Amino acid sequence: MAGRRRWSTEEILDAAAELLRTSDAESFSVRKLAATLGTDSSSLYRHFRSKTELLRAVADRILLASMDGYRAEGDWKQRITALALRVREAFGQQPQLAAVWGRYASGGAGSRLVMEEVLQALRASGLPDEEIPARYHRLAVLIASLIASEAGVSTITEEEYEQGMELFRVAVLGADPERFPALAHFARDVRPLGADRHAAFEEILAAQLAHIEAAIRPSQPTSSGVSANDRY
Repeated sequence: MAGRRRWSTEEILDAAAELLRTSDAESFSVRKLAATLGTDSSSLYRHFRSKTELLRAVADRILLASMDGYRAEGDWKQRITALALRVREAFGQQPQLAAVWGRYASGGAGSRLVMEEVLQALRASGLPDEEIPARYHRLAVLIASLIASEAGVSTITEEEYEQGMELFRVAVLGADPERFPALAHFARDVRPLGADRHAAFEEILAAQLAHIEAAIRPSQPTSSGVSANDRY
């Protein structure tokens, strides 16, 4: 009697990514994945110790793909922006996995490549080394949150979208002006959460980078070697 096929780690990750395209991290299970592959869960646990470890590995492959062909170009802000947009695009092609990344993070090769580039870009900005880890963390949280949020909107059905729009219109346009005066005042101009996500992503990221840049400028020396703060 022929034994069961032995699946490679890459084949398991391929199957897991495909299963996650039509489900989510909550409904995903090693048992379901094993059934898809025609094997038992124990054979998969030889490659991954837990469901969480498996999900992290799947998300990391998206990060690795986003770095394929990447070249650091431009100043530090341009580098971080280009990288963020590449990661966003990669998860945009597999939006179900964005929530996995946002929840479980990753510690694989893809994650290390992304971290290295952001940290190098921040060093190139002129920030003192002691400030870089905290700035990196805020950028990472911001980018991951924006990508996961955007991906979540993109996975809803057309029917769910229309239902959400109707609820938004009722909640905003029907607001009692005595109880919600500001909402009533801006009702016709307030946009739903899912509107124009692409522009919002870039604007929010640019604002964060500008905030970092503003923190650098006061401590940088002028051409005479005296900092802006020391002239007064």
